[in-house]
Amino acid sequence: MFQTVSRLLYHWLQVMRFFPFEGRAAEVSPSGHLMKKAPRTASESPAPLPAMIRAYLDFCRIEKGLAALTVDAYTRDLKQFHLWCTGQGTAAEVPSGEHVRRYLDSLYDSGLAGRSIGRHLVSLRNFYRFLLAENQITHDPTALIPLPRHGMGLPKYLNRQQVETITAPVAAAVDGAFQHQQLRDQAMCELLYASGLRVSELCRLETADLNAELGVLRVLGKGNKQRMVPVGKEALAAIAEYLRTARAPLLKSRVSKYLFVTSRGGPLTRQGFWKALGLRGRRAGIFEGLSPHVLRHTFATHLLEGGADLRSVQTMLGHADISTTQIYTHVARSRLRQVVDQHHPRAQRTSAQPAPPAGPQSGPEPAKGSP
Repeated sequence: MFQTVSRLLYHWLQVMRFFPFEGRAAEVSPSGHLMKKAPRTASESPAPLPAMIRAYLDFCRIEKGLAALTVDAYTRDLKQFHLWCTGQGTAAEVPSGEHVRRYLDSLYDSGLAGRSIGRHLVSLRNFYRFLLAENQITHDPTALIPLPRHGMGLPKYLNRQQVETITAPVAAAVDGAFQHQQLRDQAMCELLYASGLRVSELCRLETADLNAELGVLRVLGKGNKQRMVPVGKEALAAIAEYLRTARAPLLKSRVSKYLFVTSRGGPLTRQGFWKALGLRGRRAGIFEGLSPHVLRHTFATHLLEGGADLRSVQTMLGHADISTTQIYTHVARSRLRQVVDQHHPRAQRTSAQPAPPAGPQSGPEPAKGSP
């Protein structure tokens, strides 16, 4: 029933926003699907670019059912593209392939990384494919534009001593509210390292998702796919302490379904946890390169170093393709050189080699740490 209502709402939005210039109602099949229109004639003009962007975002949100974060990313990319087109005087029409190439060149000139430029290009490709399917354009100008090449870097991760420092409880504070926040942040760090969640999954957790007796966590990941992740005793103990002493004072008689809350009663945002993790990282001597995803990388790397099989790690991380998980095997293999250099009697090493600096490590090369 919900899908039927959503589909009808999507078609209504298309008729009201996307096709007002046609002067005729859109044809809908008996099953409720919008029927493919006849190709646009020379006398018909395409819809303005903002209207086409709104129609595409409605399509992503209602028809495809994409996650809110994915729709937000498409919105930001297309809004930036529209602002650039406005500056070029082409916002009233569909930008051509030459405009797309010049826009990508402007992203390169701004110093944006190749991976980020690739994401912008993917957003534009999906947008133009939508326009092609709706007969607003005759060909896809992005089809022949290659994705920028970028090297596959090894994920950064922490050593066990750094993890112990980041997840350690802080000294009791005079300010009670600050102490409650510290207990919450400690529990989140413990859970993130114990389960390898994405930061968005961590912040959206609800109290009903945790089964402390069985030691498992129900996680709603990408594509609204659910998975069950085991949780260790130390993380469960930190969560129990947070629930017992900190959550109720933070809520201040409010009611919230979320597990990790703020003083306003809502869930802690991704940006808020990123900031809290940065403060804990500086206490551990890590001033750069620390993010919630580093703890996720650390979880996977330490599992494989301990002998876990790749399929189990894939399941716990929520990867759809095992090739995404295989990057962590390269991290484990790269440490073999360190093992040989440190322990083999005929290894080519010198006693004067400097000790690696503290900080997240990326394979055999440590990342930036304390100055």
